[in-house]
Amino acid sequence: MIYFEKSQPAPDCLALEKTKAAGDYKCQGVLQRLKDDFCNKCYICEKAEPLSINVEHFRPHRGDQELKFSWENLFWSCAHCNNIKLGGFSDILDCTDLECSIESRLKYEFKPFPFENVKIHALDADPAVFSARTLIELVFNGSTELKIIESANLRNELLHDIRDFQGYLIEYFKLTCTGSRKEFVSNKIREHLHQASSFTAFKRWIIRDNERLMTEFENYLT
Repeated sequence: MIYFEKSQPAPDCLALEKTKAAGDYKCQGVLQRLKDDFCNKCYICEKAEPLSINVEHFRPHRGDQELKFSWENLFWSCAHCNNIKLGGFSDILDCTDLECSIESRLKYEFKPFPFENVKIHALDADPAVFSARTLIELVFNGSTELKIIESANLRNELLHDIRDFQGYLIEYFKLTCTGSRKEFVSNKIREHLHQASSFTAFKRWIIRDNERLMTEFENYLT
């Protein structure tokens, strides 16, 4: 998870829909605003341009109209992640809260080889950090037989994306990478570290975990 800023104010239609007996929180403007705010990425797995999109309630509303139609409570997720989160994750880190400092509280680890699992490390003792860690590991590693298969497919996409990113990092430091080619490679690294890229948190931790890479690319992490 990385930080995403929610646009303000809330779409006008939410207040109107809340007054209706069968109001729809996916009303005009909500979908496009959420898509833009979350860079068209699932906020949990960070897969860009997900094929199955859910407008998720970050805090389960359980019939509470305020939570059901609260703009701050509507998030952009894929069906895979939302289905897993429905299993009881009601208290996790809020990636739209700047003060949460989410990127400094969860460390992402993935060895870019076939059949490797994802490891997420909690960097403080807040229960919301542990809950988020457990959720993300379930998303990438699976639990039930079906989810294990879905998670393996997701990890394969992560594997190819990380290998692509690593290729640019390796090329950047070659003596033969100069001039316009070095500028091109640098821009590709910047793109991979941008919040709109798939699996950004994994790539940013590759940079943070290496002193030389941090010296070179720290300014790309914002």
